[in-house]
Amino acid sequence: MRHVGEAAVQRRLGVEARMGEVMGQVVRTWMPEQHRELFCKLPTLLVGSLDAQGRPWASILHGTPGFISAPDERHLHIATRPSLDDPWQAALGTPLGLLGLEPHTRRRNRMNGSVVALDRESFTVEVDQSFGNCPKYIQARMPFAVDRGAPAAPRAEGSALSEDALQLVRYADTLFIASASRTPRAHGGAEGVDVSHRGGPPGFVHIETIEGHTVLTIPDYVGNRFFNTLGNLAVNPRAGLLFIDYHAGHLLQLTGLAQTLWEGELRAIRITVQQGWWRARALPLRWSAAEPAPQFSDPG
Repeated sequence: MRHVGEAAVQRRLGVEARMGEVMGQVVRTWMPEQHRELFCKLPTLLVGSLDAQGRPWASILHGTPGFISAPDERHLHIATRPSLDDPWQAALGTPLGLLGLEPHTRRRNRMNGSVVALDRESFTVEVDQSFGNCPKYIQARMPFAVDRGAPAAPRAEGSALSEDALQLVRYADTLFIASASRTPRAHGGAEGVDVSHRGGPPGFVHIETIEGHTVLTIPDYVGNRFFNTLGNLAVNPRAGLLFIDYHAGHLLQLTGLAQTLWEGELRAIRITVQQGWWRARALPLRWSAAEPAPQFSDPG
């Protein structure tokens, strides 16, 4: 249930044997009923994918709750498709990482699989791996639908981010990171694609400019020790990032080169941006003010 990159990171931190037992117990090839129930009531779905060049991207799909359905324990049916200008497009055999997140309850479940059916308006993903995640580091906020009007045309971002993009990153308390366990061979050569949540105090992402590139450093707080993301980066050092403007519905999607920084048990992920998209008013949703995760609450 784990690949060589995950095992290597676990070995480095002295938890390989223990996590082998844990992952064997909690990572399934089918979805438990509580996972199916969560996916089916969400208005959004986080997606990790690969573009034609094998670069990871993190995206978000949206719809009226019920647009995701689980016809059985091995499949999720998603009654929408990514917009035509999204970096990824569903195709038979496309590997995907899916994350169902309900931020106001801090529930989240993961499903990694591949596309096994599609038509003009929907696609179906078959489970390779299904597992839950704890609620740590999730900023609680309630979504609500709005009339967004017509979304603006996407704007390309280069290796040096625009001021709009930098402003969103500068105050972000949440992001999503996509990674893949190895470089794919025409989609389907990958062992798997993953998308994970990262949360922190507002401004937890450090921003630098190095040789004309925007470089983002994200602290990697202690989690479930599966090391899905770090394990992928150990064998395929590329990542995609998604930032959501929860007040205005804007999206920022980035892809770039990734490096894991180590200082004892302290870790961080450094992303050198290569390309991205700014999507103004992309989401017909807004969220309430964040209730900070307990790990970041001020005890005073």
